[in-house]
Amino acid sequence: MMIRKLPRNIEGRDWAVGDLHGCFAQLRRLLNIIAFNPARDRLLSVGDLVDRGPDSPLVTEWLAQPWFHAVRGNHEQMALDAVHNPQQDRERHLRNGGRWLDELTVSERAACVAALERLPLALEVEVEGGKMGIVHADCPGNDWDALTARLEADAVSERDLEVLLWARERVLNGGGGHVASVDLLLAGHTPQERAVLYDNVMHLDTGAVYGGKLTLFCLNDLVEVSLPASFEQLAQFQLH
Repeated sequence: MMIRKLPRNIEGRDWAVGDLHGCFAQLRRLLNIIAFNPARDRLLSVGDLVDRGPDSPLVTEWLAQPWFHAVRGNHEQMALDAVHNPQQDRERHLRNGGRWLDELTVSERAACVAALERLPLALEVEVEGGKMGIVHADCPGNDWDALTARLEADAVSERDLEVLLWARERVLNGGGGHVASVDLLLAGHTPQERAVLYDNVMHLDTGAVYGGKLTLFCLNDLVEVSLPASFEQLAQFQLH
């Protein structure tokens, strides 16, 4: 399943979180701050759940929660590539914070890989009066309905994958055109000091693992809540 469509949450609130990179303890603190209620609220992720941060092995546990929905980021893809093509791709994953995957037991690793493989490339969320989309990096072609049609038909191109998982042009250029057929698109991938809206794309990666902030965005009332990083040893990594 390359896209997952979620019905409107009429019981509680929907929150989207920026790139986590293993900062799950920080996420727990942030969820406590907003009084997140797993019985009625949902947590949506723009991907890059793993690598570089301290708690990446917890990703399997988090993805098992019925209220947590994530898209695949480039770091999830790198982890899967490292497992399926180790001679070609394992070293790249290790360079980008992926050693935690090698340190899992055989059964833990198998469960983690299975969970990552189930991640869709996009989420579509029904909201009052419309819909919002979630991808990791950007929407190819700036047309949400055209993208979802390709995803539903399992007909995405290599260019689609490149844009969905890796694109930074919209952030680097300060815009890239309105994305048609969706009210708001939520994305991450490129760390910034604060959440920024370019066109109708809200970028939520605020560099938690680099000593920045972890940011939540409420789809119901468009409120943004951020929590600065608090742990001491923050390694510096090249962006990939």
